[in-house]
Amino acid sequence: MSAPHPRYASNEGVVEAATKALGKALISATEKVGEIRLDVKREGIVDALRILRDELAYQQLMEIAGVDYPDRPERFEVVYCLLSLTKNHRLRVHVSTDEVKPVPSVTGLWPVAGWLEREVYDMYGVLFEGNPDLRRILTDYGFQGHPQRKDFPLTGFVELRYSEEEKRVVYQPVKLAQDFRNFDFMSPWEGAEYILPGDEKAKVPEAPGAPTPLKADEVKK
Repeated sequence: MSAPHPRYASNEGVVEAATKALGKALISATEKVGEIRLDVKREGIVDALRILRDELAYQQLMEIAGVDYPDRPERFEVVYCLLSLTKNHRLRVHVSTDEVKPVPSVTGLWPVAGWLEREVYDMYGVLFEGNPDLRRILTDYGFQGHPQRKDFPLTGFVELRYSEEEKRVVYQPVKLAQDFRNFDFMSPWEGAEYILPGDEKAKVPEAPGAPTPLKADEVKK
């Protein structure tokens, strides 16, 4: 069993309790890196979250997040992050879907889910059946596409901005301020052979009598 996060209660018995309470709605329950993950059938998500809230005391819905796996038949996962105030414990509930199959809305359990579901819809295109106000929430009016999809093109769309010349809001093609950059993610101290600002100071001759700096291997000794 993985060690729980030091700020939260132990995971002991959580998987067993969730498995018993959720029954056939539960696909799998796993523990990894100190976190509990419950995979639930899409059509049973509302009942499953109601059970977790009312019977297992996970009172708060902290977040709803989207994840995109383009190679899967059901490429999207919707992740519900729950917190139990009385147990000081967190867990995640996952459901999967695609571009057309809606996920039942949980706004009847937590009204705040309305905003969170709108964000997942806006960024990924996941539909939520029963959400009373499923509109975009982060992108501008008339935006086409869903920015967090891994197949979403980075160019070719329009942006909304205020034109000082025309004194009004205008649409225009997106223009990137700089070219795409390739990063090697290497430490500047151990990376490729290039000169960093300040390296030239290391080549200045020492004054007579100045102590010789220790080398790295000598410091370790």
